[in-house]
Order: sequence, then C-alpha cells, then structure tokens
Amino acid sequence: MQTTDIGAKEEGKIWQRKPAPSSVVVVSVIRSLAGHRSKTARFLHVAFDVTGESFLAGDHHGNIYVFDLSRNRFKLVQKTGQACTALAFGLRRTTEYLVALADYSIKCFDKDTKQLVSWMRGHDGAVSSISVHGSGRYAITTSADTAQLWDLETFQRKRKLSVQRAVGIQKVFFLPLSNTILSCFSDDSIFAWDSDTLQCKHQLPVPEEGSRPRYRAFAVSRDGRLLAAGGRSSVVHLWCLDNWQLLKAVQMPPKVRTVRQLEFVSDSFDRGSSQILGVLSQDGIVQFINIQTLKLLFEVGSPHNGITSVAIGPNGRHVVGVMESGGLNVYSVQALTQHVNKPPAPLVKVVTESDRTAKVRSAAGRGPVRTSSHTVHPRSLRPLAVSAPEDKENELPDELNKKRLQKLLKTFGEYPAKYRMFIWRSLLQLPENFSAFSSLTDKGRHAAFVTLHQRYPIKSQRLQRGLQRVLSALAHWSAIFGETDYLPLLAFPFVKLFHNNPLICFEVVATVIVNWCQHWFEYFPNPPLNVLSVAENVLAHHDKELLQHLVNCGVTSQVYAWPLLETLFSEALTRDEWLKLFDNVFSNHPSFLLMAVVAYVTCSRAPLLLCTQREDFEYFFHHRNNLDIDALIKETYRFMESTPAELHPRSTLDDFEPLTKGLYPVFNKYPTFIVEYYSQERDRIRREEAEYLRERQQVQELQAEAVRRQAEDEAWHVQQELLREAEEQRRRTLQEEEARLTQQRVRLTAMKRELKAKELQLMDATRRRFLQHQQEQKRAELRRLDDEIRRKMSLRQEETAAAVQELEVRQMELEAQRRLFEQELAKEQDRVVHDITGEMNVRHHLAEVSELTFQQRLRAEPDLSLATKKGLQESLAKAGLQSQGAEWRAAALERMNRAEQEQEEHQQRLAALSREACSSEHRLTCTMQQVEGMKWEEVVDRRVQLEAQRRVAARRDASRTEGEEWDPRCLVDCSNPEIGSPLSTSGRIQKPSPDRREPDDICLNTLSSLDESVPFSLDRGRSELDSQERQLMQDIRDLRLKLAARAKNAMPLSSASVRAAQGTVPSVGQEPSRQCGLDL
Repeated sequence: MQTTDIGAKEEGKIWQRKPAPSSVVVVSVIRSLAGHRSKTARFLHVAFDVTGESFLAGDHHGNIYVFDLSRNRFKLVQKTGQACTALAFGLRRTTEYLVALADYSIKCFDKDTKQLVSWMRGHDGAVSSISVHGSGRYAITTSADTAQLWDLETFQRKRKLSVQRAVGIQKVFFLPLSNTILSCFSDDSIFAWDSDTLQCKHQLPVPEEGSRPRYRAFAVSRDGRLLAAGGRSSVVHLWCLDNWQLLKAVQMPPKVRTVRQLEFVSDSFDRGSSQILGVLSQDGIVQFINIQTLKLLFEVGSPHNGITSVAIGPNGRHVVGVMESGGLNVYSVQALTQHVNKPPAPLVKVVTESDRTAKVRSAAGRGPVRTSSHTVHPRSLRPLAVSAPEDKENELPDELNKKRLQKLLKTFGEYPAKYRMFIWRSLLQLPENFSAFSSLTDKGRHAAFVTLHQRYPIKSQRLQRGLQRVLSALAHWSAIFGETDYLPLLAFPFVKLFHNNPLICFEVVATVIVNWCQHWFEYFPNPPLNVLSVAENVLAHHDKELLQHLVNCGVTSQVYAWPLLETLFSEALTRDEWLKLFDNVFSNHPSFLLMAVVAYVTCSRAPLLLCTQREDFEYFFHHRNNLDIDALIKETYRFMESTPAELHPRSTLDDFEPLTKGLYPVFNKYPTFIVEYYSQERDRIRREEAEYLRERQQVQELQAEAVRRQAEDEAWHVQQELLREAEEQRRRTLQEEEARLTQQRVRLTAMKRELKAKELQLMDATRRRFLQHQQEQKRAELRRLDDEIRRKMSLRQEETAAAVQELEVRQMELEAQRRLFEQELAKEQDRVVHDITGEMNVRHHLAEVSELTFQQRLRAEPDLSLATKKGLQESLAKAGLQSQGAEWRAAALERMNRAEQEQEEHQQRLAALSREACSSEHRLTCTMQQVEGMKWEEVVDRRVQLEAQRRVAARRDASRTEGEEWDPRCLVDCSNPEIGSPLSTSGRIQKPSPDRREPDDICLNTLSSLDESVPFSLDRGRSELDSQERQLMQDIRDLRLKLAARAKNAMPLSSASVRAAQGTVPSVGQEPSRQCGLDL
C-alpha cells in the first residue's frame, strides 16, 4: 500500500508508482502539518463528480483538494479558512462545486479559476448534506431544522421546508432519474414530494414489527427504484419505490449494532439496479452485501483504524474512505470483487517435512480487507418462527470430529491459522447465547473495572474497551470475578484474539474458567493450593532433583506454577507459541494445562538449577525464555501418558463440560462469605474514595480559587508596577522636556542678550545725543517721586490721625459705658439705702414699742425712784444712739461690700483689655492686688468687730425681753458707773479669729455703745482708700508716659497706638471707692 503525504503542496502526483491491479488499497493520502511531521490535518468529507474519476476532499482547516484518479494528479483549489460540513461536485457546470461551511453558509467555487461564484445564506444550523438534481440545476441543502431548495442558475432560494424542534430533519434529497424529492425525519417518517409542484405524493409506512428503527442513514440506487434505510439497530430496510412498499428487512451480523452510512455500488452491467450495498457500522468497517442473495461479499476497514465516512464513485470503480486517523484510503472495487468468486482454501493441505516448521500468519496479521462467504439472513416482515442464525462457516463437516482434529494436531503441531478461531469455537462448543450476553452487557460497566485503564494501561483504546466489557460481563455473571485480581491477565489474550466479537470472547473465557480453572477459587483470595499441590506432586514424580532444588531455595509452587496458570502462559510465550499451545489445550482434557505447567518447569531444568535466589525464579517465570514450544508440547503429552493415575490431575479435574444454551450456568464454586466481605469492603473503599475525591475536588477548587486570586493580585501588582513605571517614564520625559525647554530658554536668553547688545551698540550714538535730555527727565522724575513721597506721607499722617480719632471715639464709648455702669451702681446703692432705711424704721418702731412697754412697767411700780427712771432713760437713749450708729455702720459696710463686688465684676470684664497692655501694666496690677489684699484684711478686722458688737446686742436684747424675771433692783446697779451698766458692751468686744465665719444676719440693735478709748469713724477708711487710689493712678500715668516716650524713641509709633494703650486704664471717677473697686 502506497502512502502519499501531500503536506503543504498545492499540486502533485497522487501515487509515485502505478498500483498493481490486485492492490485493494490503491493509495493512502495523508496531509502532515508544516513543522510537525507527527501531526496531520484530518480530512472530513469526500464527494465524487458525475464521471467518478475525480473527487473533492476537504479537511478541518478549510482546504479543498481535487483528486483526479485518471490523471494521477491532485490540486489545492480553495482555502476557505473554516471546516466544511458537506460537499457536492455534480453541478451543471462541471467546474463548479458547492461547499457547506461551519458558519452555516454555502459557497460555490470554480475549481479551475479558484474564484467564488456565489455565496448562499439562510440556514440557522450546520448543513449536513447537499443533494444535486440530475440536471445539475437545482440543489437541496439540509440542516437539523430546515431544508432549502436552491436554483443554481440564479443561486436564489426557491422554497424552504421548516419543521418543529421536536421533529428534526434527517435528510432531504433528490431521487435519480425523476423529479421526486424524499424527506426523512427523526420520527422515522419518509415523504415523497414532487419537485415541480412541491406536493406530497406518498408516505412510506413505518414498520411496526420489532423496536423502532430510528433511521439515520439513507441510500438510493442509480435507477431510483430502491431505497435503503438504516439507523441505530442492526436491521436495514429495503423499500421498493415503484409501489412504495417495504421490500425486505435485512438482519446484519451481531457485531453490527448501528448503521452509520449506506451506499450502493454501481456496476456497468446492472443498468443502475445496484445489487451491492455498502453498510458502514459503528466499528468503522464497511460490509458489502448482495441485496439479492443477502451474502456478505467483502469488508473494508480495520478495527484499529476504522472508517468514519465513505464515498463510492458513480462508475463503481473506486471507494474512498475517510479514516479515523484523518487520512484518505482509495480502494479498488475491482480488486475487492476478485475475492468473491474465488473458491475457499482447502481445510487440509499436504506439506513436506521441512514445511512443518514454517510459521503461519494469524488472522490478525492480515490487512484491513477481508473476504468471506457469510450469509446475512433476511428477517421476515411477518412474525414467523425463525430459527437461530447460523453461520455456514461454523458448520464442521461430519467426518471431522474431535478425534480427527487431535490426529491432525499431532501431525502438524497446530491448526491452520485461517481456521483456528473456527476450530476453537467448535471444540469449545460455544452456545452463542446472544440474549444472555446482552443482558449482562446491558448492566453496564462493573464498578470493579472502572479504573482498569490505570492498573492495566493498553495502547489501543479499542482493546481497552473490549477488555473492560468482557470483564464487566464476567463480574455480572458471578461476583467472584469482580474480586479476582488476575482475571484481566487471564482474559486479555482471548480479548485480543476475539476483539471483533465480544460474545465469542466472553464465552471462550467463561468456558476456560469453568473447565480449565476448576477448583481455582476454593481458597480465594489465596492461590489454589489444591491445584498447585497436584502440579507439585506430578513434578516430584517426574523430577525429584529439580523439586528438591526448588525446595532448598525456598521456592514453592506459588512461584514456579501459579504465574504460568494465572496468565495462561501469555507472559512466558510469544503469540504464535501461545496459539500453538492452546490448540493442544483445547483439544485435550482440562488436566493438560497443569501438565503443560509441569512440562514448562522440567524443560527449563538447566537454567532453574543455576538459580539460587527467589527473585531470579520470580523473574524467570514472569518473562519470556528461550524455550522450544514443540518440546514443551511433546513433554506435556509424555506426562499425560506416563503419570500414575493416583497422581494424575485427571482424577481431580472433571471432564470438559460446555456452557449451556439459552442461559449461562451458575458459577458459585468459591467461598461466598469472603467474596461478599471483599465486595462490601470494596464498596466501602469506593465510597470513601468518592468522598475523598469530592473533598480533593473541593480542595482543588479552593486551590484554584486561591491561585486565581493570587494571579489576580499578581496581575494587579504587575499592573501597578507597570503604571508606576509608566508614571516614572512620563515623569522622566517631563523632566527631560523641562530641561530641554530650559536649555531653549537659556539659548533664547543668550540670543536676546546678543540682540540687546547689538541694539545697545546701535543706539549708543543716539543715547549720547539725548543724554542731557535724559538727565532732565530723571530730575523731573525725581521731583515727581518726591511729590509722591510727600503725598503718601500726608496720606499716612491722615490715616494715623483717623486711627487716633477712632481710638478716641472708642475710648469715649468705653467711658460712656463706665459712667453708665456707675449710674447703675448708684441706683443699686440708693436701693440698698432705701432697704436699710426701711429696716431701720422697723427696728425704731420695735424699739419704741419696747420702750413703751418698759415705761408701762415702770408706771406699774410706783415705788421706783425718779433717779432710777432718769438713769434708765438716759441709758436707753444712749443705747438707741449706739444702736443707730451701729446700724449706719452696718449699712455703710454692706454698701461698700456690694460696691466692691460690682467693681470686681467690672474689673473682670476689663481684665481682658488690661492684659493687652505692656508688661508694666502687669507689674502695676500685681501691686494693686497687694494693696487690695491689705484692704481686705482691714475689712475682715472690721467684720470681726461688728460680729462682736452683734453678739453684745443679742445678749442685750435677750436681757431686755425678760419680763417675767425682771428685777427693779437692777436699775440701781446700772446707775452706778463703777459697776457698769448691763447694756454697756464696753470692754467686751473682742476681735475674732480670721478663719471664723461671719454671721448670716446683721442687726443694728446688736451694736452696743463703744468705749471712748476705741475710736470708730465711717469716713476714715474711705479717705485712706481715696488717697491711695489717687497716688496709684498718678504712678500709672507717669509710668505710661515714660513707656510711650521710650517707644517713640525706639521706633516711630502713631499717637493712636499710645492713646489706645492709655485707653486701657480706666479714669478716676467722682467716687474714689468705686474706682478703687474697679482697679482691684
């Protein structure tokens, strides 16, 4: 098979050498990407022209190639830039073709000029197919929701077929040689329309037998008389379009589960009847059947590289398949049909002695094209009793029984590779229980083999899925197989041989387990010790020395026998050796496998005797060794014949028993409780693992979120850094710009200086002529400046005078406020005098009343002497005079206290103004405070005297009010000047301590007459205060005058500031006591 890599070429040859007529694959075309030889561009769609000698191919990059098979040339005709979804190459103008693109548009190009002819839009989904009328004038494009009819002459849309979303469109296409349009929908309904009138002509009935066909693929023969329809089932329906009835239903082989594409193969001599139908199934293999004889003629494709879509030329000479790998395979129909009429190869052939050692290629080593004479049985439309499908290839002639096969096997050593699978199926008597196997596979993937690809990775995904499917079916058949660890190793060789038929593979493995694995699971999960002991006994009988050596090295049967049994020799033998061995295993008693194990050990006697380490033995039995398979089989037959009956495994193992038909037998030869425990543990571990995976997913999501946030933070920091760098760059740019501007300014200044110098030089002569004139102007300017200075000085003086006047006005306002305050003080003093006068009147009245009472009492005592009365009256008068004097003194003292309190409040209000004066005023204030303290001490002394007088007056009042205990003899004592009057307080007045609290009430009646030695005057304190205040104010005025003179000499000050400073000192009023109170 030739392979052509078109790569980046735009044109060239398709093949380099002419293919042989017998070559099935004419050429394989791939397109590798530039710079990546291992990567290829995948081809998506292929379309033949009307001649069948050229076809279009489009890849997923949007490149459209034309391959001319008759001229052996290819050419790149267009680069659309996007993947194509459908192609059509049968227009009226043979050089034009239609391409449906991924943007839901259809474009028409010319392959010769490579120009865009037209661009058609109107679909809302991807176009899945393009059908061109036989005349090449009309085309129908189909998407999932609409089908549109286009006129290719004007490239205008003529009609549009829209359907509901619930019912999608599968395909709409023209019937050959007619004006009929077929529309196929997703609900399996098929309608026939007239292309001229677009009227519905017929509707094909949907078969009611069996399950729903679910059509997905359609094909029409060249004469337009047959319609083939298939879908998600193994049944293909054939319709006769002459009478619009269902002709037959073809049941495909069991391996076909879904029909992906249908194509008729034309023949030059069938007049368009197209008797051969190509069926592309889900496994990527195209099976060509004869619709008349219903025989499988040949197959195209391979499971390892299946076909995704296929196109067959109208002349029926070539088949082009788009492979799963993305390449194109061009097949020759002539070479494929040569195998149809060939007789089958003989089952037995005569070979010479030298030919017996020649290797025969297995079926898996052949190419992708296979030929056979399988019969595909049609299914009747009516529910008739039909026997189970049988394959004629599986029918063994009567004269070939098991004994003859064993004789043939002993003669040639193996079965023919071509018929080996057939012979195995016959020897194992497989029941082919399709229904039972389907019920097992329908259960889905077993939980024990979900992670099979992690434990046993296989390169081929197809083999991986096949192994997983077979193992899952075995686990569903019996629970022990879900817990058996070595089951994948045991089943893999058979899966690789029967990968195209899972049913046969499953039954072969099940038959091997039931017959050749007897008693293997009795000691589960441990190896089968009973079976291994049988093999050890056989080895001890035939080679005691070797067994003793193995025992001495600590090697048991679990090391030298169990690895061969659990892998069925697949690790120790090559493919051909393994097939030859199992030809003999399947043809003999199940004990033959154990004998083969013993024979393998004895045939490897020499290298095993040289091994002493356990690791060496384990490596030996897990790897391939240079061993003659024929000698091994011969030795096995010798052991089968020479082993005593009591040691022979035949006595332990039962005879071969095939699987039962219909349903598979029950397999329960294992410890159920252990399997159930393992199953429960596995479920628990699986749940824990699921929980762990969920938690790990959450952790990963949190980590991803943290990484995302960190990335965002880093991006933010990077952005900030970039912004900072940009800011620094702009700042440097601004600095450079400023420096450049500064330099320009400097240069400009220098230029100006030079120009100025030149101007000065030019004007120097003129300046000399006008020098005198300039001097006169200077003098005039000076005079003008002097006038301006004098004017400004006069203005400054006026402003100063105005400020002085303003200060004087403010001082007058302050003086007016002071006088107003003095008036308020005078009013308050008058009110106090009035209150005192009222109180004095009340006390006079009380005194008169008491005097009247006293006189009445005197009149009541007629025996009192006149002298006593006269002395008493004098004493009372004197006491009244003393009381009145005391009252006036108390009133004066109270008035002075109130004046002093008011002056203190006024002083506090003026203190803020006084603080603005200079430091001299502060010292003056301190002096005044000292004087004030002295005066307060005098006032305290006077208050103490008044308190003493008040106590004397209180005692006098108390003695006066005693009427009940009054004794007239006291008058005699009072009249005696030496004894002293009881009302006299002379000598009893004491000065109180300074901390003694003065009484709350002051009464004039509490004052007694003073002694003549204690002088007391109300005006003496005021005169002293007035004289001190006058002297203090004079000192203040002198001090301020000195300060003003000193300040005037230091700096010129305006008279306004001096007056403002003088205005802070209050003037002396008419009442010295009030002025003194303010200063205090």
